[in-house]
Amino acid sequence: MEAKWLTWAKEIQAIAQTGLTYAKDVYDIERYQALRELSVDILANYTFESKEKIRLAFAEDEGYCTPKVDIRGVIFQDGKILLVREKLDGNWALPGGWGDIGLSPSEVAVKEIAEESGYHAEAIRLLAVLDKKFHNHPPEPYHVYKFFILCRITGGEASEGVETNGVGFFGEDELPELSQERNTEKQIKMLFEFLKNPEKAVILD
Repeated sequence: MEAKWLTWAKEIQAIAQTGLTYAKDVYDIERYQALRELSVDILANYTFESKEKIRLAFAEDEGYCTPKVDIRGVIFQDGKILLVREKLDGNWALPGGWGDIGLSPSEVAVKEIAEESGYHAEAIRLLAVLDKKFHNHPPEPYHVYKFFILCRITGGEASEGVETNGVGFFGEDELPELSQERNTEKQIKMLFEFLKNPEKAVILD
């Protein structure tokens, strides 16, 4: 479970953002702006990031506040899972990223696989939808839902992408250093359960 201070900061930010979307009264607007600044103060105090950076990344959205969606493509081959090495931290992750406006979750998974691994793929089925706060990821300001979508290779070949500098298949007991922000060892091992039991039901939360 995520730290209480992070949960509170996210909830305060959500209340402020949604309030600013619908408020008409100037005093209500001022109160919501003050709440938004309080959420920034909490994050700055616990993460040591600058307030300006936090505002740009966390407290500048508009409209009704909703969770972000992180979509990961899952490919098995010869009993191993496809991972890519992220340039940002040098560690390994399932190909994927934020959901894109105008694309379905399956389309995003296929696009990310092509961009990050070089393989062409097609989406087969949804494996899991997880709320990131229930899993052992590093703290971050967003509330995130993670979609894991099973895919299969239809063509292409392994190649590096703009955000990746390695592509490989790994067995369940030979996983490399994982990019914890993107996926945990427990999640990868959870996905191997679908390899062992293809009829396994979708996992939620």
